Amino acid sequence: MNRIKILILCTGNSCRSQMAEGFLKSFEPHLDVYSAGTAPSGKVHPLAIKVMKEEGIDINSGYPKHVDEFVKYDFDYVITVCDGAREACPVFTGNVKHRLHIGFEDPAEATGTEEERLMVFRKVRDKIKRDFANFFDTIMPLMCE
Repeated sequence: MNRIKILILCTGNSCRSQMAEGFLKSFEPHLDVYSAGTAPSGKVHPLAIKVMKEEGIDINSGYPKHVDEFVKYDFDYVITVCDGAREACPVFTGNVKHRLHIGFEDPAEATGTEEERLMVFRKVRDKIKRDFANFFDTIMPLMCE
């Protein structure tokens, strides 16, 4: 089975990219999946950890990493997940075979009560799960070559 290396990029590397990394690793342990940001925050967002735990995926041990840590590595896919005009998607300057954008709104910008914010995190989580499951289905044949 081919090992496919994937880097998921965002700005803060505290929500969307961490969730996407968690889902891909749960789909297939033979994937080499990493996530990073151009301006990493101090920690993984607690609500991201909470909504992923609801899916049976523990991202609590993850931590935001700077994209510069990965520039010297080759990747099969680099996927940006930031969305919207308010946020510029990072650019990865390392060696990459395929660049993709699968964008999602930033749940960290949600306001309101904790339950209202959790609803936003769950909505984004579910979109990430759906879209990365679709992505995984497209690369699965490559893993079997």
